[in-house]
Amino acid sequence: MTLHTTGTREEWIAARIRLLEAEKAYSRKGDELAHQRQALPWVRIDKAYRFDTDEGPASLEDLFRGRSQLLVYHFMFGPDYTAGCASCSAIADGFNGIVTHLENHDVSLCAVSRAPLAKLQAYKQRMGWTFPWHSSHPGDFNYDFSASFTREQLQDGPDYNFRRDDPLMKLATAEALPPVFLDIAATVGTDLATYFREREGMSAFALEDGVVYHTYSAYSRGVDPIWSVYPWLERAPKGRNETDYWWRRHDEYDDARAKAAQTA
Repeated sequence: MTLHTTGTREEWIAARIRLLEAEKAYSRKGDELAHQRQALPWVRIDKAYRFDTDEGPASLEDLFRGRSQLLVYHFMFGPDYTAGCASCSAIADGFNGIVTHLENHDVSLCAVSRAPLAKLQAYKQRMGWTFPWHSSHPGDFNYDFSASFTREQLQDGPDYNFRRDDPLMKLATAEALPPVFLDIAATVGTDLATYFREREGMSAFALEDGVVYHTYSAYSRGVDPIWSVYPWLERAPKGRNETDYWWRRHDEYDDARAKAAQTA
């Protein structure tokens, strides 16, 4: 028998109407935040960034592909990784199918990582994705947009998520860590410090009169809204229901279940 509160349909409707008012207020607040994002000052970019793409070398302007807006997902896949980050992979599963819709609304969407293009192409084929994915290696793009860090920056406390004391980044140099963090680093074939040199995030850019502008960036929990599994989980009966690192790359769940069965 369930331990959760139960009730009649009439009681449920009354409670749902009360919740609806809170949800509408949340939606209105979300609209207000969206307007605030769009009102941020644009920062002109004069640096000549270069990327390796499936079509060959490209500039940041080229990534717009003839459109006036560009969204970039900073995908955690460093040069020393043997596979893309599992969290970023779950996020990419969600946005892979919407690229066409955005492209028909004057918005290009792509991922950018520091790993060499050949690594990205092989992993992309494994995952069955079709979105554009470009390598910024060995340039400064990821560093300039706070998605990659040098070993020295990690030691000094990097400026990540608009702060220099981000708790997540302190884990990279912590002496004692829960084993799960070592396990997460192992999923990309690296040690913890190398894993933390790459971070998740997204950035937005505008192109007007041949000039590229940086308009917005978000990191850490700021990318939760584009991690499509979470909005769904938050509407499931038990919500996120997380006690540990549970997600896998979409082709690894069967292996994870088999290992769990062997140790049960």
